[in-house]
Amino acid sequence: MKRISIIGYGILLFASAVYAQEATPVPPPVEQQRQLPAEHPGISRSSPPSQAVVPVPVPMAPPKPNGPVQKSLVRITATAVDPDYKAPWNAGGLQRGVGAGFVISGNRIMTNAHVVANSRYITVERDGDPNKYPAQVQFIANDCDLALITVASKDFFKNMVPLKFGGIPELESTVSAYGYPIGGERMSVTTGIVSRIDFQLYTHSSVDQHLAIQISAQINPGNSGGPVMQDGKVVGVAFQGYSGDVAQGVAYMIPTPVINRFLKDISHGQYDEYPDLAITYAKLQNPAQRKYLGLKDDDRGVLVSSVVAAGPSDGILKSGDVLLSIDGHPIASDSNVELDGERSQFEEVVERKFKGDLVKLEILRDKQPMTVSIKLYKPWPYSIQGHSYDVRPRYVLYGGLLFQPLNLDMLEAYRTSDLRLRHYFEYFILDQIYIDHPDVIVLSNILPDPINSYLAPYRGGIVDEVNGKKIRTLDELSEAFVQAPERLVIRMVGDGPPLVLDRNKVEAARERIKTRYNVLKEQNLEDKPASRIAAAQDQKSQDQK
Repeated sequence: MKRISIIGYGILLFASAVYAQEATPVPPPVEQQRQLPAEHPGISRSSPPSQAVVPVPVPMAPPKPNGPVQKSLVRITATAVDPDYKAPWNAGGLQRGVGAGFVISGNRIMTNAHVVANSRYITVERDGDPNKYPAQVQFIANDCDLALITVASKDFFKNMVPLKFGGIPELESTVSAYGYPIGGERMSVTTGIVSRIDFQLYTHSSVDQHLAIQISAQINPGNSGGPVMQDGKVVGVAFQGYSGDVAQGVAYMIPTPVINRFLKDISHGQYDEYPDLAITYAKLQNPAQRKYLGLKDDDRGVLVSSVVAAGPSDGILKSGDVLLSIDGHPIASDSNVELDGERSQFEEVVERKFKGDLVKLEILRDKQPMTVSIKLYKPWPYSIQGHSYDVRPRYVLYGGLLFQPLNLDMLEAYRTSDLRLRHYFEYFILDQIYIDHPDVIVLSNILPDPINSYLAPYRGGIVDEVNGKKIRTLDELSEAFVQAPERLVIRMVGDGPPLVLDRNKVEAARERIKTRYNVLKEQNLEDKPASRIAAAQDQKSQDQK
């Protein structure tokens, strides 16, 4: 499920590992009876009869309740290169991190996506083996923070025991988390209870929400990707928690419904990501509002607020429709449905589906009941508001001016406070800005040179047109620069004079700027939004056939 991303989260979520469980305090020793001196006259005190100390049996957890997990757990070391959005022609910064993983069927190792994202070299280690084995990523799902890696060495999986998956643990039941948190080199195991089962933001993408299970054990760096087990089976993967200055003992694991969906999605050889209805809605718990909409007094239905034009619901659902049921599950006025004996948000029905699947909705439109079917896929505009991995930043450098499409990674790199940029980002989907601006192209940086000495006020501006031609994508901007006459007139969104460049001077300064700032490549146009638009249009045309 996608939620509209709003900048300025005050909570810092970080990924993962589990603190050691606090030791039970030892009871203080029994106080000794004081004896009064016998020589004190007139004082006597009877002594109580001595009592034997009867030991009270304390229930003890059986040793290794989940079996020899060491034979399934691995330590993962990943060397990654994070893109440099301020100088995107550079390779980026080198990072090294440690996480955990565990062996599952098919000689595969499951871990978190954030453990191996942007990785260039991965090694894994197993218990009792001093060797580090090179590994490769098979599949990665950044939207649900899961990944599968494998090791080419035939000897690595010898004597390793694949773990099996269980179901959703009950509230207040005990689970054990395994991994390699900071503070030591060997496996760590701690326990906690299941305290909440709910939809939560997955911070690796910062835009996706899925089912997550809160456990009382805290999480530290190094346990990411480690199994959380109960009764000898994996019931979750540890992945994120709150920082200590926000909340204590609040950590989350990815539950098995999300894990099983990931494994089923990749069964045909590729990962297609989560589909989405691409709508916003409002709960209908107000009696007066329900009566106005013609609803019965049965606490059913949610109101469609908006429909994303690039999503699968466009042309099928409308603003003002009331959703009454989804795939036969009645939708309560608080947006929940009964699913597998549990109350879940109705989006969970969509969460369990895949690209190309149909979902059936009973709706009320203009007080008339209707039934519609929607063929699901992932709408591309959501990717702008989430983190991207394993891709190089897209950009065009011209005359020392760096133009980049607006996205979450670029926005965080520059830490801009420009209100127009923030509005375009935050309302990119709600206001359907992507229709006119599939790429919101920003003059993000300026490499100082005599030809651009007085252009600093334009930094942070959004390109609207070049020489009178509207610019919608980065490809169009690149083409406009190639075809430009002697003078380039670049108008930005909003009021103000245009930015003007002399083409001949730009060409004369080209090599000088490249040499001065070590620019190896003046543009990167990969991952074109135009192709995503075409793909979405092709998808809709196929659905209508």
